[in-house]
Amino acid sequence: MFFLQERVFGNRIADWADALVLLVVLTFLFVVTKRLLARRFRMLSEARDGLREMIAEILRRTRSLVLFLIALYLASQRVELSERIEDMLRGVAFVAALVQIGIWGSYFIQNGLKRYMSRRTAEPVSHSGIAVMVLFGRILLWAFVFLLIMENLGVNVTTLIASLGVGGIAIGLATQNILGDLFASLSILLDRPFEAGHFIIIDGYMGTVEQVGLKTTRIRSVNGELLVFGNNDLLKSRIRNFANFRERRIIFTFGVLYDTPAEKLRRIPGMVREIVEKTASTRFDRAHFKAFGNSSLDFEVVYYVLSPDYVIYMDIQQNINLAIFEAFEKEGIGFAFPTRTIHLAGGAPAPLPAAPAGAE
Repeated sequence: MFFLQERVFGNRIADWADALVLLVVLTFLFVVTKRLLARRFRMLSEARDGLREMIAEILRRTRSLVLFLIALYLASQRVELSERIEDMLRGVAFVAALVQIGIWGSYFIQNGLKRYMSRRTAEPVSHSGIAVMVLFGRILLWAFVFLLIMENLGVNVTTLIASLGVGGIAIGLATQNILGDLFASLSILLDRPFEAGHFIIIDGYMGTVEQVGLKTTRIRSVNGELLVFGNNDLLKSRIRNFANFRERRIIFTFGVLYDTPAEKLRRIPGMVREIVEKTASTRFDRAHFKAFGNSSLDFEVVYYVLSPDYVIYMDIQQNINLAIFEAFEKEGIGFAFPTRTIHLAGGAPAPLPAAPAGAE
């Protein structure tokens, strides 16, 4: 066994053998432990335990190459190496660990955002919105990892950040419209002024939201055409969202003839109230003799339809109109319509002048 005492690259062959055995053992232990724990937590995650499911996924995403590089650095401590090689192995292990942290962080960003949004609302979250948030989160994470790697390699990170800042400003100015729409999409996802399936009105355009994309939002109008809005322009508009519309306030007026007796005028609000209260899915508010119109005595009625459905509202209004018409017909109350009465000054009409002689 004298050959084990021979020196190769400044170390005995026995030391190299010890380092190789340690490398194999550590790599085997790391990989086997990872697989056993991943299988164990994957079985436990079947009970829908969020933490155990997350741990199982983290173990599954742990790369065997990273474990090997870390084991290589640990095993290299068994032998004496030059300072340059020692620094190189340390740097490789450090970079591998940073990349692995980036992989874990990407999973945390994606999974964490989905869990947060699912807890915030019971409605399904737009996939495009989640994609925007995940994209921005991953860009920031990997930018941080990249800067740490560059610093480990001896690059002046301060100068690099300044250069990236100047370049970022130039790119931002060139793509400010696109970036504005992207950030608007992120704002829509977080603030949730509307979601897919909501009926909204924007500057006179109305329809149902079909998709909230990274740059545009698509709305299907009531006439059937597809309306496309830029997300940034959309947030600058006044949006009327009818998704949480629980009841509809209705105001309508009608006029009766001026020759209607005062006694019947006093009874009209009560008659209308009785009709509205007998109608299903309504809540009466008020009915008043509102004004003296040009050709009618005007009444105003306010009530609520306890449903957001427009067709239900129209059915109810039709029933109320028919009931009012029937009640007024029984009471002899006439509805007014535009008329004009002309009063002439009193006195007998002047006689026509006599016809001239010879005229027929």
